[in-house]
Amino acid sequence: MQADEFGVRPGEVMADLPETFDAGLHFIGRLRTPWTKRKDCPKNGLQTQEICTVEVDPAYATGLGNVTGCTHLILLYWMEQATRGLLVQQPRHAAGPRGTFSLRSPARPNPIALSVVELLGREGDTLQVRGLDCLDGTPLLDIKPYYASTDSRPEAQVNRAGADQ
Repeated sequence: MQADEFGVRPGEVMADLPETFDAGLHFIGRLRTPWTKRKDCPKNGLQTQEICTVEVDPAYATGLGNVTGCTHLILLYWMEQATRGLLVQQPRHAAGPRGTFSLRSPARPNPIALSVVELLGREGDTLQVRGLDCLDGTPLLDIKPYYASTDSRPEAQVNRAGADQ
């Protein structure tokens, strides 16, 4: 891992993370994408039409029952190469620093990311999807159905200037 690719930028603030963890996780699979370098990844899933593969470990494959009844899924994944503990970040797209919890950046105390993906098909323990934005081999945490009736919030807004500091 190169410091310039995943390191801390000038002006960023790190948390003093505890030595132990509060919870344990089980990766349920891996995400297969065409991207092996951070600079090549799209910033979000809407910026790509690439078809990617969700590989679910055989121990969890039974959980894929009825998944093809969904047109879209929410994938939660672990950005294992991201910098842990950033509280203030200097995004390349912003004029000034931003609090981590106002960003979708994977650099955070717990590098959990999510994407809403279009489900294109299932073949055994794998799903074909469109809309991922992560490196090849990224660990998969969970799969949830996307319900437009409850997950969509058309009135939602983000004030890019930031109302508080």
